[in-house]
Amino acid sequence: MSDSASDVVIAGAGPYGLSTAAHLQNLGLKVRIIGEPMRFWAENMPEGMFLKSEPFASSLGAPIRGMSFTDRHPDWRVGQPIPLETFVTYGRWFASVAIPGTEDAQVVNVGRGGPGGYLVTLSTGEMIAARTVVVAVGVGPFAYVPDALAGLPSWLVSHSSAHRDLGLFAGKEVAVVGAGQSALETAVLLADAGASPHVLARTPQLDWNTVPEERRSLWTRARGGPRSGLGTGYRTWLWAERPGLVRHLPERTRRRLVRETLPPAGAWWLRDRLDERVRVSTGRHLGKVAERDDGVALTTTDRTGRRLVTEVEHVIAATGFVPDVERLTMLSPELRARVTTRLGAPVLSRDFEASVPGLYFAGLAAASTFGPVMRFVHGADFAARRIAHHIIRRTPRVRTPAGRPETALEPDIPTR
Repeated sequence: MSDSASDVVIAGAGPYGLSTAAHLQNLGLKVRIIGEPMRFWAENMPEGMFLKSEPFASSLGAPIRGMSFTDRHPDWRVGQPIPLETFVTYGRWFASVAIPGTEDAQVVNVGRGGPGGYLVTLSTGEMIAARTVVVAVGVGPFAYVPDALAGLPSWLVSHSSAHRDLGLFAGKEVAVVGAGQSALETAVLLADAGASPHVLARTPQLDWNTVPEERRSLWTRARGGPRSGLGTGYRTWLWAERPGLVRHLPERTRRRLVRETLPPAGAWWLRDRLDERVRVSTGRHLGKVAERDDGVALTTTDRTGRRLVTEVEHVIAATGFVPDVERLTMLSPELRARVTTRLGAPVLSRDFEASVPGLYFAGLAAASTFGPVMRFVHGADFAARRIAHHIIRRTPRVRTPAGRPETALEPDIPTR
């Protein structure tokens, strides 16, 4: 038996959840968005971090004009990295203007049942009957730790998303496994915090993104392709700006795009900060890992087949995120069993709906269907629009859009 009812319940208040809620409320639906706005970004990303995405590609999706990141910060230019704190503040401002009434709670269970089709249980104990549920939990539940490291205790091995304060490692030797932005920036921030980081990367060498050009000549644009939320190039523009077309590609091609578009590389502005304080070993494949005294001994193999042992006090796996519906324990076992998946990721319709009617997935969980842009904030507007318009078409009653705050409709939104 439910305590309340809602047209839609959104689990998660990050960029995808907030964007979807803004579009749904603008269409007049009764929406409950569960989660503190931008919590994962504020609590699980390291202090001192900068976004890798460009300012124009760091906007949440809004149904009205004037709410993009560059509307809020009109002086931010191409090539100017955004501090984590600035982005979190922008996301929370967006929530306060477009979606008042976000709820600082957690969805602990979603199951079939109730008059609306789903019964959603919150951490507060409230049970909500809902016609529709949108899973917008971001990347947090999908943190990937290699099997070789997965069996060790958390005080010896952790994922890069588990740390807000890297000062905890001051004076310690820390191995960082990975070769992408997360690994390289974590290593630099560890060094800034007084630790001794050692990057262990499988790649034969570190790759770095090029410095973006704010103004490009007509010839450069014709030769290099248009600029998009994922970078520069004709194909890159297609993956970033037309994800609805990506869905029609063969599954194997889509997975390759997710894997190979924007491969592991460091941001250009980080390169000078990766100095002699950070030890870097490339071409190292992780093998046996074991506890040793009060630390960890990692055995790696180099390109010649030689085995090398690295001893540290802690290992941080900056090894990314892999979507897997089985890790979404908020969904009841019965519901998870009914969701059709491929290699763990949900198979979605053109409108982000899973095989179970009324259940939608946004963000990283949708990447295997819509391509690499779903790994980034830039994909939030496309996902929100598709989901919202599909839900409104299937909702029996349409309310007048009275739930929106008047300030959200005013064109003159403050920029500072």
